[in-house]
Amino acid sequence: MRKSHPVRRAVLAGAATVSGIVLLLSLKPAADPAAASAAGTAPRAPSAGQESPQGGSGALPGGTTTVTGDAAPTQYGDVQVRLTVSGGKVVKAEAVRAPKGGLSDQKTAMAVPRLNQEAVAAQSADIDAVSGATYTSGGYRTSLQSALDQAGG
Repeated sequence: MRKSHPVRRAVLAGAATVSGIVLLLSLKPAADPAAASAAGTAPRAPSAGQESPQGGSGALPGGTTTVTGDAAPTQYGDVQVRLTVSGGKVVKAEAVRAPKGGLSDQKTAMAVPRLNQEAVAAQSADIDAVSGATYTSGGYRTSLQSALDQAGG
């Protein structure tokens, strides 16, 4: 057979495609989801005027309180939200725990700031999920609702 024979090209293309598919299917995630959720992130010690990461509220000057929702487990790690409430309104939302490791770092860096903004804008846990970070968004909403419940709103 000649080098440029159509059957030879088809066989080589088929073999290359099958090899590529096998290699793609054999890939493993960068971080094991079970290990990521077990490792999580270490809770920070509360500073003066702030509550513990497990929940509760701490009074800050000017009638401002901070409340931390319960940690919401996700497939890639826990998500925990802290709210700053002033005058009955959420003035700041921040994720104090979020999935880490591998691709989770990129997705968390992209999703958390948007979720924080939406939580302040919505003043509720009725916020949209961030595309590409569905699990993180779901955990964020769960912890956000917990924090809102603790804040009384």
